[in-house]
Amino acid sequence: MRNEIEKGRKFLKAADYEELEKKFPEFTTDQESGIAPPPLQKPYPDDAALIDLIAPDNFTMEKIPLAQAIGNRKSHRNFSDVALSLKELSFLLWATQGVREIDSNKIWTKRNVPSGGARQPFETYLVINRVEGLEPGVYRYLAIEHKLFHVSDAGDDQVEKIHQACHGQGFCAKSAVVFVWATIPYRTEWRYSLMSHKDIAIEAGHVCQNLYLACEAIDSGTCGIAAYNQKLIDALIGVDGKDEFTVYLSPVGKIS
Repeated sequence: MRNEIEKGRKFLKAADYEELEKKFPEFTTDQESGIAPPPLQKPYPDDAALIDLIAPDNFTMEKIPLAQAIGNRKSHRNFSDVALSLKELSFLLWATQGVREIDSNKIWTKRNVPSGGARQPFETYLVINRVEGLEPGVYRYLAIEHKLFHVSDAGDDQVEKIHQACHGQGFCAKSAVVFVWATIPYRTEWRYSLMSHKDIAIEAGHVCQNLYLACEAIDSGTCGIAAYNQKLIDALIGVDGKDEFTVYLSPVGKIS
């Protein structure tokens, strides 16, 4: 079943779902077949030293009217050299992937963004340049624990790698942190089979829009980026490009 789903991904550019249904008319999902669901979150080593984030109960962000946040929302491409605080980063992560409820059977999580079947197919990676209390490098947000997992140190060429991966868009490299959302398609495919891919694409927009609005509360800005080099950005965050791959990224920084 899973191999057939992966074959179906080749049709994604055409988005001709009627043809997919004709080609695979008798598909049953892995959920319907009784196959156990994939993990709610990408595993990490048992001995990993996780980094605590500020808990939502301790957020002290400025409270602004929703209408104001929506009205002020725009893409920002000029960032200052000011670092984000750990509290600000914690708030942005909670706003985009914060967990509200975990199914007792470990099948779904409800979060601060909607997801078809509550499948939540994304992992959030952070390419950090300037965040108080954190060394530059690549991190992954563990939404269930509300903690950070350190993926890799920043090399001397981290800024240049960001610059190249974003096709020379200089503001990406000048940001305080680049949010990178990678999908694990099988999380959604397990339930929705070949129809999963349009759902994953839609959900990327939900996540990034929450980031835009949350930035309004911390005097920061962001700009969603779909123009990137797939192989370079996947290599930077350390994913295989097949079972997990980047679908969207958004640099964040203080507005200059």
